[in-house]
Amino acid sequence: MKVLIVEDDPLHRSYLHEAVNAALPECDTVIEAENGTVGEKLARDHKSAHIVMDLQMASRNGIEAARTIWKERPETRILFWSNYSDEAYVRGVSRIVPDGAAYGYVLKSASDERLKLALRSIFIESQCVIDREVRGLQQKSLGQTNGFTDSEYEILVDIALGLTDRAIAKRRNLSLRSVQNRLQQLYDKLDVYQTAGDDHEDGRFNLRARAVTIAFLRKLLNYSALERAEAELQEWLDGK
Repeated sequence: MKVLIVEDDPLHRSYLHEAVNAALPECDTVIEAENGTVGEKLARDHKSAHIVMDLQMASRNGIEAARTIWKERPETRILFWSNYSDEAYVRGVSRIVPDGAAYGYVLKSASDERLKLALRSIFIESQCVIDREVRGLQQKSLGQTNGFTDSEYEILVDIALGLTDRAIAKRRNLSLRSVQNRLQQLYDKLDVYQTAGDDHEDGRFNLRARAVTIAFLRKLLNYSALERAEAELQEWLDGK
């Protein structure tokens, strides 16, 4: 068995290397990559089916690297190991997991035993392992606990990208009325009117900008999510 570790912090790479050796005596080769770009290449070169992936990396983040790897080899098993449980990351991972894939999402604050259990469960038993905190956000992001539906989240991303109502309608194949209705639902769920108070009525608050600010403060959006969204927007613009 080969295990590929994709992590930009040398100390964390070393820790993961030891954890893999301790948890997986079946593993005879551990390969290390310092960022997502190198990780994609090594996964392709070594045909690695078992990967431990950091999410936030400078050159290419874990979500983008995993998306490419899964596109080429959907049977790959990936354990995401991250400091972050932001909804933006959780939603980003949920969007790219292939049907039936064995994967995991474990926080770096988890115990040694929790990490070892996750490694064996995913790589040996083909079971999914998601930390409880992440699972709660995952359910929320899927709209199961008064979270945002995918369509509402798309509207949030679109206004963060600066698209007008008419541009959103064209991009999402919606009527202008549908876009405006979803914007109102978004404002309600973000409590935009409450945080803006009466000031939004006399022009001192732009509700769209306020919604984006609150989304960042609540970690519904982050740099990685918008970087990915900007790339998708450019693909749509180029294909028009």
